Amino acid sequence: MSGVRQFIDQNYHHFNAGELADCARSLEGFIASGGKLIVTLAGAMSTAEIGRSLAPAIRAGLVDAISCTGANLEEDLFNLVAHESYEKIDWRNLTAEDDEKLQEKGMNRVTDTCIPEAEAIRLVENVLLQQWLEAEKNGECKPPHRYLFDVINSEEVGFQANPEDSWLVAAQQMQIPIFTPAWADSTLGNIFSARMIDGTISSDNIITTDLQRMSDISSWYQKQESPVGILQVGGGVAGDFPICVVPMLRQDLGKNVDLWDWFAQISESNPSYGGYSGAPPNEKISWEKLGVDTPKYVIESDATIVLPLIMWYLLEGLEK
Repeated sequence: MSGVRQFIDQNYHHFNAGELADCARSLEGFIASGGKLIVTLAGAMSTAEIGRSLAPAIRAGLVDAISCTGANLEEDLFNLVAHESYEKIDWRNLTAEDDEKLQEKGMNRVTDTCIPEAEAIRLVENVLLQQWLEAEKNGECKPPHRYLFDVINSEEVGFQANPEDSWLVAAQQMQIPIFTPAWADSTLGNIFSARMIDGTISSDNIITTDLQRMSDISSWYQKQESPVGILQVGGGVAGDFPICVVPMLRQDLGKNVDLWDWFAQISESNPSYGGYSGAPPNEKISWEKLGVDTPKYVIESDATIVLPLIMWYLLEGLEK
């Protein structure tokens, strides 16, 4: 595990490389001083196997909460149970006809990787449907990730990938909260909707809603006795959902809570298009999310490259 930290300190001094190094050192100091960190995951980070670096960081106590899209939640599980059936693709040279052939084979492409429909998605669906029906029978209501924990713990599935490389397994082991806004915008969310439409499931009351989860994250935020920071990987709802808790508490509930105490964003999005994913940190000051003096970092690069480097930098620092 040695080498990454020294390499960054020696070679990363300017532009996005310098920003990465400054961000990693600042985050290390923030955590060392008692700060708590929530990591947000947008895009296809789980299919990019971000768990290889994120899971060790979670187990080391460096990450205190996760906010992620439904896709990132489920795709960590898909990889865990069907890794041997995934296919790596030379995606830059694919034709439309090549993609059609992948669809006919039941291979769902995510850039250079294909998720197998039968071995991953339908396997999880079969186990998960029983969990949903049991919850409906017992009048239970849980957030989406709690059902995936049930799948992980089920004797009906085996692991093909190393569970040490699963951030979802690590989150369960460390009992850190997971918040998944807009869960319906995912494959398993689509399947849940389909089972409601065909009458297999009669109510959506078994899945905690976004409104309920916003209440949950506000409770979590207010319970923290230490400064809280946010490492936003990408943008979109995974990042906007948790960061909005502060202006909600301050402006809509009149609570005297601190602003986020540390912030960094890894993104390639351009702010000139007006999208949240590219919004610079200063814009968040006007929304009462961050303060003028809040440490702020923006690394405009590929998150699948940057996030592992930051996580390993922190992990190596624990060895000192």
